[in-house]
Amino acid sequence: MSVHSEIKKITTETLRKMKFDKEKITMLTAYDYTTAKMVDAGGIDAILVGDSASNVMAGFETTLPITLDHMIYHAQCVVRGVDRALVVVDLPFGSYQSNSDKALESAVRIMKESQAHAIKLEGGSEVEDSIKKIVNAGIPVMGHLGLTPQSIFQFGTYKVRAKEEEEAEKLVNDAKLLEKLGCFAIVLEKIPAELAKKVSESISIPTIGIGAGADCDGQVLVYHDMVGMNKDFSPKFLRRYLDLYTEITGAVSQYVKDVKSADFPNKTESY
Repeated sequence: MSVHSEIKKITTETLRKMKFDKEKITMLTAYDYTTAKMVDAGGIDAILVGDSASNVMAGFETTLPITLDHMIYHAQCVVRGVDRALVVVDLPFGSYQSNSDKALESAVRIMKESQAHAIKLEGGSEVEDSIKKIVNAGIPVMGHLGLTPQSIFQFGTYKVRAKEEEEAEKLVNDAKLLEKLGCFAIVLEKIPAELAKKVSESISIPTIGIGAGADCDGQVLVYHDMVGMNKDFSPKFLRRYLDLYTEITGAVSQYVKDVKSADFPNKTESY
């Protein structure tokens, strides 16, 4: 029996045990009640209420504009749709970088107002004090290393990170630091597969990869990308399991035709 099938409610401890038992962890994003309900019913282990809502829900170019209030709203919607999965919520840009007191206040608001199970934030040694304060308050923290989208204007590109030795060494050290600080897992985004393998083997907490190869302890994708609702985003790491963009636009087009031709509603669809 897998850990996944034995557990009625996924917790941070479940994910640690899955790594220990070498059972892969599954994670997808969700930002609303209906999607969360479907993703949870599909058997996902963890749901990320990502600041990627800034892109796929609000239409912004980056994740930077989304606010703490926005994130809490999305998290509230997701939590109401979930029976089993662990719900992790991103701390948005500007809600934790300035000082550790603000970071704790932001994390507490998310936990209290959304009833989510954990928070996620980006960075390593730069946010050490914030992580320490949040963990010490009893709030589970998921780290995020590699390509950190909230720093996109500093990077200037969405290309693979940590290809050079110096940055790779810092990433390994940051991963070990996040483990030491009490993070329960780390997202590794868009880094070389060999480096992700090295990190995963060097720490005892799970790694969740996105564009980081098959040797991470789990994988995460943005739901809208995975089901093919977003036609403009086609990175190498993305596998589309559906083509909902074509399906939905086709259905809308047929609906328009049926209404225009007075075919809808027919007699059986009328009172």
